[in-house]
Amino acid sequence: MNKYTSLLGIEQRSKTMYHPKEQILNILTYILLLVVAVCAIVLLCDLSSQRDGFFYSKKDGAVLDLSISHTREVLLRPDTEYRGRNVNCTFWDCLNIYKCEHDTLKVYIYPLQEFLDEKTDKVASTLSSEYFQILEAVHKSRYYTSNPNEACLFLPSLDLLNQDVFDKHLAGPALASLNFWDRGENHLIFNMLPGSAPNYNTILDVNIDNAIVLGGGFDSWTYRPGFDVSIPVWSPLVHQTNLLPAHAAAHRKYLLVSAQLNLFPQNLRTLTDLTLTAKSADQILMLGLCDNKDLKSRCTLTKANPKRWEYPRVLGRGKFCFLGRSLRIGQPDLIEIMSQGCIPVIAIDNYVLPFEDVIDWSLTSVRVRESELHSVMRKLEAISNVKVVEMQKQVQWLYSNYFKDLKTITITALEILESRIFPLLARSSRQWNVVKRNSRSTFNPLFLTTLAPKSQGFTAVILTYDRVESLFLLIQKLAVVPSLQSILVIWNNQKKMPPHLSTFPTISKPLKIIQTRENKLSNRFYPYPEIETEAILTIDDDIIMLTSDELDFGYEVWREFPDHIVGFPSRIHVWDNETMRWHYESEWTNQISMVLTGAAFHHKYWSHMYTYAMPGDIKHWVDDHMNCEDIAMNFLVANITNNPPIKVTPRKKFKCPECTNTEMLSADLNHMRERSACIDRFAKIYGRMPLRTVEFRADPVLFRDNFPDKLKRYNDIGSL
Repeated sequence: MNKYTSLLGIEQRSKTMYHPKEQILNILTYILLLVVAVCAIVLLCDLSSQRDGFFYSKKDGAVLDLSISHTREVLLRPDTEYRGRNVNCTFWDCLNIYKCEHDTLKVYIYPLQEFLDEKTDKVASTLSSEYFQILEAVHKSRYYTSNPNEACLFLPSLDLLNQDVFDKHLAGPALASLNFWDRGENHLIFNMLPGSAPNYNTILDVNIDNAIVLGGGFDSWTYRPGFDVSIPVWSPLVHQTNLLPAHAAAHRKYLLVSAQLNLFPQNLRTLTDLTLTAKSADQILMLGLCDNKDLKSRCTLTKANPKRWEYPRVLGRGKFCFLGRSLRIGQPDLIEIMSQGCIPVIAIDNYVLPFEDVIDWSLTSVRVRESELHSVMRKLEAISNVKVVEMQKQVQWLYSNYFKDLKTITITALEILESRIFPLLARSSRQWNVVKRNSRSTFNPLFLTTLAPKSQGFTAVILTYDRVESLFLLIQKLAVVPSLQSILVIWNNQKKMPPHLSTFPTISKPLKIIQTRENKLSNRFYPYPEIETEAILTIDDDIIMLTSDELDFGYEVWREFPDHIVGFPSRIHVWDNETMRWHYESEWTNQISMVLTGAAFHHKYWSHMYTYAMPGDIKHWVDDHMNCEDIAMNFLVANITNNPPIKVTPRKKFKCPECTNTEMLSADLNHMRERSACIDRFAKIYGRMPLRTVEFRADPVLFRDNFPDKLKRYNDIGSL
């Protein structure tokens, strides 16, 4: 056999005896053949990659070539009818999760193609600079892969961002012609401006089958929760104009600025009326398009001597900026508003806000029902300056982290998709929404990363008036609770001195009496310097039915959830369709949305917030009417944390003291009506309903099981 024909022949020949020179020659020939073989393999791989429009480099693998010279033409027949999309798609039936075998999300980008009508040579879509930036962002990210066989998601290079500039009859066939389309399974469609005249649908008028839409125009009817992703509509003005620096201490003269050009006439009339009836000229600044039609400027709507403002920089002159309904729900104004650190006031009822799945917009915006737009100024005036500053900081943080450019928007959308497919890699809601602080900043108790320290225990704050007998009995019961550190008695009677300390029961825990200057229910939430623990148990002087085990267990539950209100009596709010108002309900149900602070644990941080940062006139209203301080505290905590309260143990004695205990303040029938009115009033001040309804109750392990008591930690727990 010829020694050059195969590697096997060389191996056989190497076993025979031959001259040393011939041996050296054979070795050199062997090395040469290996080099030629390796070069041939590399060349074949390179040619294969060029066939799909990619080139390999040693530095970063496959590089997407977006030059027009490498664009391939594809002839199409246009759709004769519009078939739309699968409106019933969910994560579980329209996404093939088995394609996502890697630990991270992998996205394949199709090579550039030019789709033409085979008869007219009309182009389906032209690549815009914005979509180019999106493709580039994906390609340079950790999500990109050049191998479609290892891809979890597929991104067409067909630009469908703006329905006004592409042919919707050719777009459907173009998508269907893609190699891996398979009815859109695992495909991504970026779109910011859906619909066209005269209907302006909130979703693309293109047959996208089962594809995932990353859209900027969703309403609550077209958005498929857990499947689609709501993204913002990009505005090129934020990069073409001198923006307001985030650190600049700009003078925000106006309470509300409205500079949106395409508002519905009804909204425009309402805002104009508010301008005419404003208390001062600094309340509302109404702006419109100037005579020269320059989008980079806005002019006041007064015909005589209109003043010109630089846009969007003028938005930095207002604390709040208005975003209302237009022909398209999604508007670039939201990006422009956030770029100037202005708090968005959103008056679009069914608008699905960008990245709503992960971003808590209640921390950074004000939502107003379109039917209540006439009351928007009262709602904004009721927001404290402290809250305004916090919201402005949150706006700037969200913008810089998720909205500042198309690359950031794209990566954020992919991270949301990755968190759905790989839940273990997902960030928590707090990580998405919490501003990272330096080590010297104050520690926010809302976001404790570990359990609250057990050694501190809790401080019991008892609000009382003159029921001395039940007060003394309550103190005796509290004193034997192992986790109690101290007791603070708030004597709310200015006409009568509290009993002398020597007459109080003798207990082993510290006890102090504070006589208030005024009889106010809010006195129970004042941040008294005598409170040294993080946990506070607020309790009424007649709540004497709770056992030591129940109180100790309640404190242990609070330690695990220190940003929640944790307590015993629970209530729920319901919507009454007949009166079109919120209703306070105290019936025994599985659902709860409030825990009454007549017997509840909360972090002392909430006492500071209640006293110094309560929005509107809620605190004064509570004190004047001697009611609803517990509802106000539930609203405050739920509005900031977006978390429901936690009910502990099934004590039925707390079912409806308003209905049974004739010695309590709540015996008056008007009390229940007033509490319903409280919920309605507070919801209007907050501009939304922050209370969350849950079906959850915390009970000790084994407390109702038939086990020996010595095996149970908490035995004395109330039964149904």
